[in-house]
Amino acid sequence: MTDLTLDLVARFPRPGTAVPGQLAFSPDGELLTFLHSDRGDLTRVLWAYEVRTGNCRILFAPPAAGVTEDNVSREEALRRERQRLRETGVTHYAWAEQGRTLLVPLRRDVWVLRENESPRCIASRAIDPRLSPDGSRAAFVRDGDLWVVGVATAEARQLTHDAPPGVSNGLAEYVAQEEMSRASGFWWSRDGSWIAYERTDERSIPEYTIPHLGRDRLDFETHRYPFAGAANASVRLGVVSVEGGPTTWMDLGDFEYLARVAWHPDGRLFAQLQARDQRRLELRAFDPKTGKGVTLLVEESPFWINLHHDLRFVPDTGEFLWASERTDFKHLYLYRRDGTLVRAVTSGDRPIDAVVGFDAKGRRVAFSAGRSPLDRHIYVARLDGGKPEELTREPGMHDAAFSKDFSQWVDVFDSRAHPPSVHLRSAERIVHPSATVDLSLVTPELFDFENRDGVKLHGMLFKPERLPAPLLVHVYGGPHVQTVQDSWAHTVDLRAQYLARRGFLVMRIDNRGSARRGLRFESAVAERFGSVEVRDQVDGVRWAQSQGWVDGGRVGIYGWSYGGYMTLMCLLKAPDVFKAGVAGAPVTSWDGYDTHYTERYLRTPRANPEGYRDASAVVHAPKLAGKLLLIHGMLDENVHFRHTARFIDALVKANRPYELLLYPSERHTPRGERDRRNMEERIVEFFERHV
Repeated sequence: MTDLTLDLVARFPRPGTAVPGQLAFSPDGELLTFLHSDRGDLTRVLWAYEVRTGNCRILFAPPAAGVTEDNVSREEALRRERQRLRETGVTHYAWAEQGRTLLVPLRRDVWVLRENESPRCIASRAIDPRLSPDGSRAAFVRDGDLWVVGVATAEARQLTHDAPPGVSNGLAEYVAQEEMSRASGFWWSRDGSWIAYERTDERSIPEYTIPHLGRDRLDFETHRYPFAGAANASVRLGVVSVEGGPTTWMDLGDFEYLARVAWHPDGRLFAQLQARDQRRLELRAFDPKTGKGVTLLVEESPFWINLHHDLRFVPDTGEFLWASERTDFKHLYLYRRDGTLVRAVTSGDRPIDAVVGFDAKGRRVAFSAGRSPLDRHIYVARLDGGKPEELTREPGMHDAAFSKDFSQWVDVFDSRAHPPSVHLRSAERIVHPSATVDLSLVTPELFDFENRDGVKLHGMLFKPERLPAPLLVHVYGGPHVQTVQDSWAHTVDLRAQYLARRGFLVMRIDNRGSARRGLRFESAVAERFGSVEVRDQVDGVRWAQSQGWVDGGRVGIYGWSYGGYMTLMCLLKAPDVFKAGVAGAPVTSWDGYDTHYTERYLRTPRANPEGYRDASAVVHAPKLAGKLLLIHGMLDENVHFRHTARFIDALVKANRPYELLLYPSERHTPRGERDRRNMEERIVEFFERHV
C-alpha cells in the first residue's frame, strides 16, 4: 500500500481521476475523440477511438511541450484561471459541425487536422479560435480585433479595425468569463457567411493594479474590475460578413448583460439579455440585416434568473427547446418559432442539471438529472411528450456525450467507491476502465439531518479510526456549488483523507443556498450572505456532537473562496462552536467583489446597505475569539488580496491575533506544487496545534 503523504495531497491529478476528458463524437459518429494522458499526469494529447473496431490512437500530440503553466501568455493564464483549467499539453479542441475537420488551439497558435492530411498551423497570435460550421474557415481575436483565416490557404483577413486600449471586438468581458460561464465573444452563423460578435468597452471601469512582488524584477498587471454597485463594461452585439465590410448593430435596448448568443438555423440571431438586477431575462430574436429584434419569451423571478446552456433548435419546424426554473425546479420546455409554448418536456420536484445531447431529426433530448441531490443519471425525453427514459443504473454520478443521431453514446461514471470509468454504452464496450488506487482511502459516509427550521440537509463524513475525535468542518456554503455527492471526486479529497488519518473527523454540510435543490432552496441566502449558511453549519456540528462522534468542543473549520468567507463568518458569528479556522482566499467585504455575482444575491450596496454590512467579515472582525490562519495568493485577480488586507486591518484595529500565509506568485487557485505542499503542511500543523 502506498503511504498517503503530504506530497501526494499536494499533487494533481488526484488518484483515479486521470481519465479521458472533453469527449465528443465526430459529425459522422464514427470517432469518439477526447483529451487524455496515458502517463496519468496533467499533460494531455488528443486521442481518437474508433467506434466500430474499438481501436484507439493518438490523433494529435503537440510539438515540444505544448501548453504549460510557464509558457502561456498572461492573457492565456488568466483565461485558464477563469476556466479553472489545470491540464497542460493539448487543453482544447473542437470539431467542425460538418466533415472531419478538427481545430486545436495551442498556446496562441491555431492548428487544424483534416482527414488524410498532416496537422498544420494556420495562424498565430490568436485568442479563442473557432471553426466555421463547414470547417473551411476559423475566426479568432488578435490584438482586440476579430480576424478570419482560410483553413486551406492560411490567408487571414481582419474584420474589425477599432480596438483602442480598453475596447475589444470578439472577446467576452470579465464577468461573462468568470460569472456567466461564457468564454467566447463571437459566434459563427450556420452557413458560415456571418459572424456575430461582442464589442466590449471597459473604459468606464477604473483600472485595478496587481504588483508581482515575488519577482526579482518589479512587474505589474492591470485589470478593469467591475466592483459591486459600480460601472460594468458597455457591451454591443454586431454582425459582420466574413468577407469584411460594415457591422450591423443589434438593438439591445437598456439591458445590462449580454448573457448568451446563438444563431437559429433559419438565420435569426438569438440573444439572451439580462437586467442588471438579474430578476428579468429576455430571449430576443434579431434580424441580422437590420438589427431589429422581437422578444420571444421573458423569464422573471423575485430572486434571480440562473443562466443555462440548454437552448436548442429544431431546424425543420423552427421550434426551440428552453430551460426554466419557473416552477422552482429547472425543467425543459418546447416553444414554437414565434415563442408560443408548446409543452413542458420534463417536470417534477427534482431539477434537471443540463442537456447533454440533442437529436433534432429524431425529436429527442438527452439530459442529466438526479434521482436525489446526491447522484446524477442520464435520461432521454421526446419533444412530443411521454415519460423520459432513464439510461443509467449504477448509483453515483453519470455524465454523457451523444452522437448527432443518438446512435452512439458514451457514459462517464463514478461514485464514492468507484473511480471514473468511460463506457461506450451503445456498443457495451469499456473505453477506459477505472484505475486501481492503492491508498486504502476511507470511503466517506453520507448522512442527513434536519436543521433547526425543519429543513433536511445532506452531509458527508471522513471518519478516523477512533471516535469521538476532534471535528473539522470543510465548508464552501455558497450558491451554485454542491460538496456532498456520491462521487469519487469527494473520496479523493486527500486533505480530508490525510486529516482523518491524523485522527480528525472531517465533515461537510450542504447548507441552504447550495445547488441542485431548486431555486427556493438556493434563494435562502438572498440579500443576506453569512446568515442561514452559518446556522446550518452550526446545526450540522450540533447534530454530529449528539451522535457521540465529536470530542467535546474541539471543532475547527476550513474552506476556500466562498468557503474562506464562510470560515470567517462561522468563527465570527458562532465563536462558541468553532474554535479555529483556516480561511483561504476569502471575500471579506462584498463591496469588493464583482457586479454580476454579488448583485445577483445581495443587490447593490445602495439598494441593500444593511445586507452588505451584516454580510461583511470586516465589520464583524472585532468579534474574533478563535484561532485563525488566513491564506491568500497575492496575484489573485478574482478575490483580490485586498480582501485579506482589509480584514487584517480590522483585526489590528481591534487588537485581535491572527496567523497569515501568503503566496506571492499564486492567483485564486494555487497552481505551484511546492506552494501547495507548503500550504498543506501549514494547515495540518495549525489544526494540530489549535484543535
